Amino acid sequence: MSRRLPELLTGFAVIAAAAVFLAYALLSTGEVSTGGYALTARFGSVGGLTVGSDVKIGGVIVGHVANETLDPVTYAAIVRLNINNGIKIPDDSSASITSDGLLGGVYVAVSPGGSNTMLAPGSAFPVTQSAINVQDLIGKFIFSMGGSSSKSPAPPSATPQAAP
Repeated sequence: MSRRLPELLTGFAVIAAAAVFLAYALLSTGEVSTGGYALTARFGSVGGLTVGSDVKIGGVIVGHVANETLDPVTYAAIVRLNINNGIKIPDDSSASITSDGLLGGVYVAVSPGGSNTMLAPGSAFPVTQSAINVQDLIGKFIFSMGGSSSKSPAPPSATPQAAP
């Protein structure tokens, strides 16, 4: 019995630690706060974009996706971005959802505009581009290639030809 008590206590400690980590994960799911200021962007489709995904300008990470919600009226995806405090974004900038490649991660790419006026905290990007579904594009390409190579010969003409 004296040998089982330390084993039982160790087992309970491991279970308690796992429960604490699980509770923390469940409570923090759905929103990420990394500091900085918030901007919003409305997209028709977010594809594989998730909370915590990067926000990049010129390939450099300048923030993260903090929250994703659905507009119940327009059914647009509203994405809240946390941008680092040192980064100011012109008010004529655009945001698009893109990926690092076929197997890469999805992120928000910001294309800065040329305005001297900057987006205020809490404001929205005026121009956005939704995620492009690469799998659908590949499927369309494959099926379009299959349909063009199987042309049937032209039907014979309906007017009879006179024999020489």
